[in-house]
Amino acid sequence: MAIIYRATLSPSKLELIEKYLPVQPWFTEDGSAPPELLGAYRFDDPDGEVGLETHLVSHGGKVYQVPLSYRGSELPGAEDSLLGTMEHSVLGTRWVYDACADPVYVTALATAILTGQREAEQFVDVDGVLEPRKSSVEAKGSGTPGSEVPALTPAAPITEHSVTSIDAGELTLLVNRVLDLGTQDSEDSAALRGTWAGQEATVLLASLSQH
Repeated sequence: MAIIYRATLSPSKLELIEKYLPVQPWFTEDGSAPPELLGAYRFDDPDGEVGLETHLVSHGGKVYQVPLSYRGSELPGAEDSLLGTMEHSVLGTRWVYDACADPVYVTALATAILTGQREAEQFVDVDGVLEPRKSSVEAKGSGTPGSEVPALTPAAPITEHSVTSIDAGELTLLVNRVLDLGTQDSEDSAALRGTWAGQEATVLLASLSQH
């Protein structure tokens, strides 16, 4: 489960995303309105150290997927994937990365796809009491519970067009940066799919291929 604290963030997640998006080759800037957060879903870090949250952002008639990882210290070798730092009033300084470069995210995504997991359950810490909160995006892997997840050794992510590819050893993960809302993919593929308010047909978020 993901525990969320009632906290002040400086800068906010959206402020970091607004700076990050315009310098991405897969983003098309439209000056008519600022990017808008549609929702987000989380994965668990089994060690409880890294926050894993994927944001869906609407801008210029497109929906972009922005996976982020939040860390209490720098991630060695991932300098090019750092969005910046933010001050969290409960957890202190957090380093915020494009999660595709974070091995904890890569393992969590592969696990969700291969074992059919859903997004992490969310609980808000209210004065020490954990209150459940419904995820604004529902995501589910296509696999079967109990399926084996191989040990992964992710290489640096490579983005072509609107898809980021992560070679992780025994498998390759593909993360869609621009979501296709109108086309149904093959349901028999190994993938993570999602829905959110106003989007009732499932959308392909990510997929994998095994070597």
